[in-house]
Amino acid sequence: MTHPFIEHVNLTVSDPDRTAAILSAIFGWHERWRGPAQGGGRTIHLGSDVAYVALYTGPDGTHADARYAKGEPLNHVGVQVDDLDAVELRVKAAGLTPFSQSDYARGRRFYFLDPDGIEYEVVSYAPA
Repeated sequence: MTHPFIEHVNLTVSDPDRTAAILSAIFGWHERWRGPAQGGGRTIHLGSDVAYVALYTGPDGTHADARYAKGEPLNHVGVQVDDLDAVELRVKAAGLTPFSQSDYARGRRFYFLDPDGIEYEVVSYAPA
């Protein structure tokens, strides 16, 4: 058996196209699939060949402002990158604000919020 890994994360967003464009610009991810979601709405799968984020919205955007009790403990989505400084510049170019930049024992990191308030932690373990 291979080591388990996270294959995808499903996030409810108000505008999957907007979020996909932002995340593609920041992380260089590609669209893997788009189409109708189970139970209505639509989804875009965006990521690499091995893992992705599913960007979901309900029928006619009805879930755009929904908060699900099972999702309330979500703190952030962590993304590992090689070049933290380059990604931080792309976050700013996307009109978003990086915050809490810090160095720690294993590497460097910063955070940003997308237009729906979803927090992303961007971390690099590469030498500065």
